Amino acid sequence: MISPFKILGILFILIITGCTFGFKGISIPPEAKTFYVENFTLSSNDVPVDLNLEFTEELRRKVREETRLVADQENPHIVFTGQVNAYRVSFVAPDDNNSISLNRLEIRVKINYENTFNEEENWSKTYSDFEDFDSNTNIQDVRDELIDVIIEDILERVFNDAFTNW
Repeated sequence: MISPFKILGILFILIITGCTFGFKGISIPPEAKTFYVENFTLSSNDVPVDLNLEFTEELRRKVREETRLVADQENPHIVFTGQVNAYRVSFVAPDDNNSISLNRLEIRVKINYENTFNEEENWSKTYSDFEDFDSNTNIQDVRDELIDVIIEDILERVFNDAFTNW
């Protein structure tokens, strides 16, 4: 026989678990079932030629894996479009000898969000993020890793702006 304390403990855990999911804050209109991410474009010649496609695919993956929406190119309810505006490497920190000790890779992306059920929720924003790296490191050696981190950070903010009410 199960004791009343065990039953109460199990109920308590179920209630807490349920509350945790409620606090995630994902808010998608109930009528929205589909999404589409149009291939992002490049607006600058200094951007790696595949960065727009990588960003597009990562946004598709994030929406597909973290929402209940299904990809649909023909009749999407939520639409993302945009462009990669900048990919810039700059010097940011001198060391004790006044030589450069850190470089910074910055990426900027413009995102357009369209909710076909409520035009008041549509928006267009520019997101940017950066990662610093040692100036003695060749950018080609760390580029992919830096890009992955920057894209993930930008996508998290895009996702929050699109699907949360925080």
